[in-house]
Amino acid sequence: MQPQDVSVQYSRWEEVSVGAASGVEEASSCEGLSRRLCSGKLGVTMKVLGGVALFWVVFILGYVTGYFIHKCK
Repeated sequence: MQPQDVSVQYSRWEEVSVGAASGVEEASSCEGLSRRLCSGKLGVTMKVLGGVALFWVVFILGYVTGYFIHKCK
């Protein structure tokens, strides 16, 4: 079994190049960031803040829409 930090890429002319897999590093950093922001106390805080922000956006859009629909002429 090969280590995960090495990737093998084949070109059209059957040449083999071996190097570090940058995609694996990027994926693991994204996973770590996602795991940190979506779980634990910070994750709960982010979800609550997102819900409150979504509530206010919908509230303001509804208020503005209602104002223009029911505006007296």
